Amino acid sequence: MSAPYLQPHAPGQTRVRTRSRRSSSVGPIDLGDTVSGLGTMYESRQSRNRAQERLKRLADEGRNDIDIIKKMWLSFREVNYRHTWVTPLIILILSYSAYFTSGNPTETNPLHKYVAISYRIGDTDMYAKGIKDLTFVFFYMIFFTFLREFMLDVVLRPIPRWLGVTSRHRSKRIIEQLFYVFYYSLSGPFGIYVMYHSDLWLFRTDTMYKTYPDINNPFLFKVFYLGQAAFWAQQACVLALQLEKPRKDHNEMIFHHIVTLLLVWSSYVFHFTKMGLAVYISMDVSDLWLSISKILNYLNSNLTEIVFGLFICVWIYLRHVVNIRILWSVLTQFRTEGNYVLNFATQQYKCWISLPIVFVLIFALQAVNLYWLFLILRILYRIIWQGVTEDTRSDNEEAPDSDSLSDSPDENKKDQ
Repeated sequence: MSAPYLQPHAPGQTRVRTRSRRSSSVGPIDLGDTVSGLGTMYESRQSRNRAQERLKRLADEGRNDIDIIKKMWLSFREVNYRHTWVTPLIILILSYSAYFTSGNPTETNPLHKYVAISYRIGDTDMYAKGIKDLTFVFFYMIFFTFLREFMLDVVLRPIPRWLGVTSRHRSKRIIEQLFYVFYYSLSGPFGIYVMYHSDLWLFRTDTMYKTYPDINNPFLFKVFYLGQAAFWAQQACVLALQLEKPRKDHNEMIFHHIVTLLLVWSSYVFHFTKMGLAVYISMDVSDLWLSISKILNYLNSNLTEIVFGLFICVWIYLRHVVNIRILWSVLTQFRTEGNYVLNFATQQYKCWISLPIVFVLIFALQAVNLYWLFLILRILYRIIWQGVTEDTRSDNEEAPDSDSLSDSPDENKKDQ
């Protein structure tokens, strides 16, 4: 319990003004487009009661084969309840095993459209687009579900304890951000590599339109694009299942995911993939620095302010300078660079109809980023002018941090 702001005092004594003890270096960094994992969500009382009921039924003595089968099913459900990555892993093992042992790694294999990129053009490195790309995205949504939950539950889980973190709530937040550091450390350089080997290097905007329509894409370009689509779609599904108390920017985060998915779909279907690649990279690299800042903040590190300052620079350049340049190019280069005509036969959609749609979607994304920039600058203001002495979180936001790792698991998310 923090001390009151105004302490009672005896006559003749000087009134002492005190503030709540800070629990982080720069205050809460409650912003960005990252969401919690299934395995780190808050567990409701109803969910705990169902788990207790399953354990009770498993402890009952079985009378016949039907009871044994029911217990097997209950055991499977309990394992999935404790380890949310088990079912996705089973699906992946069965799918990959069937595909690679079939002896037919071509597109005639029914599983090919799930586990591999489709529509290769002859013996070239170029790939066309089609409905099979949706099955690829769906399958790798399952893959990212496994990867995320397995890393949170097995690989990253011990790290907060090694770092001396005793708060259960804070440990969950740290491992969530560690996963994002892992993912963005791969996707960011991958996207930059793809951009380097294209005519889009350093976020050129004229080439987004000169070669339009980009109906076919190189192998790595398509892998990156559809992989990112799967990652963002999986995040959106997890966000839809959120059981925790929403963050202050929860509505903005939902809006951001909706706009992002609309941009992903429309840019791919209507061949604005170079523009989509630039937006992907701008989000991934800035989110990497955001996650690093959050981790250091949770650890009360002395490096928090320095890294947070670097994050602000990266965020402003990628999320605003680059994106506003793209937005400006829609107004200035969209009509003048490349073909500007509506022709369904040749899949030419860069025309007077698509121009306002593209502008509105990117502008909507920029609007959310500007709101988050406001939150970032407000944190910066606290650091510089208020000495980071005031914790602006509500009691409800602070309460979970008081949970120790040794507390009863009945009051927290499952940790078995």
